[in-house]
Amino acid sequence: MNKYDLHSHTINSDGSLTATQLIDLAIEKEVTHLAITDHDTVKAHLQLAQLSEQYQSDKITIIKGVEFSSQWNNMGVHIVGLNIDIHSAAISEAVNKQTQIRLQRLSTIAHKLTKKGFPDITEGALAVAGDSQIGRPHIAQYMLQEGMVRSVGQAFTKYLGAGKVGDVSSVWPDLEQVVTWIHDAGGVAVVAHPSRYKMTRTKRRRLMADFADAGGQAIEVCTGNQVPGVAEEMAALCDTFDFHGSVGSDFHNPEYQWVKLGQYPKIPKQCKPVWELF
Repeated sequence: MNKYDLHSHTINSDGSLTATQLIDLAIEKEVTHLAITDHDTVKAHLQLAQLSEQYQSDKITIIKGVEFSSQWNNMGVHIVGLNIDIHSAAISEAVNKQTQIRLQRLSTIAHKLTKKGFPDITEGALAVAGDSQIGRPHIAQYMLQEGMVRSVGQAFTKYLGAGKVGDVSSVWPDLEQVVTWIHDAGGVAVVAHPSRYKMTRTKRRRLMADFADAGGQAIEVCTGNQVPGVAEEMAALCDTFDFHGSVGSDFHNPEYQWVKLGQYPKIPKQCKPVWELF
């Protein structure tokens, strides 16, 4: 029986495992189809292509994916692209654009932190990130490394989390632009973890309507650490907007016991699975 996990991250964004380590863990967890969907980068897939035509291809199918940040009604919304052409002009344009936005956000956060009496964290955070797509977790790790905070968690609760000094609203591309990039790369656009966004049910339906109008084809119905009843609610949205349903753990780190690779609620029977579109 096939087992899909269509949302996972590597060290190339904010995950803790290399691409090959992630694949090995997926095989151990008996995942048969794995999508690697790092934030705003496809570097993991480029690395795998250099190792072999398809790493561990006899044991698992790797689906080329990405998770792009977008903006809708002044809110950040993540859109997963599945089965994309990583060498397409659209993906190159998208990754370059998102990288520049992330670097600008880093600069803004660094400036705000210096006003609070911290030294400039820019170069240190970039060094922690290395070849990975820069994000707030790298800033938090650098702050811990330099003794500015007692833990990564404290970095977020005091400085980088929602409503804090380092909570910088980046001007991400709008939802329609991100969906267009994914479509132009031959992929399927999926709203990531739609139940996690802090919005009313009415507003969520407006998001779904706008996503459908933009050409979006699927939403994540089942994801890691999901409370009971959410899958059924998301399945109902699929029915309303004729979406396919996707599944994925949103795995980042094996030490995070609340989200395990390949584990999520069972997809409701009425959902059309997104892999029908591949």
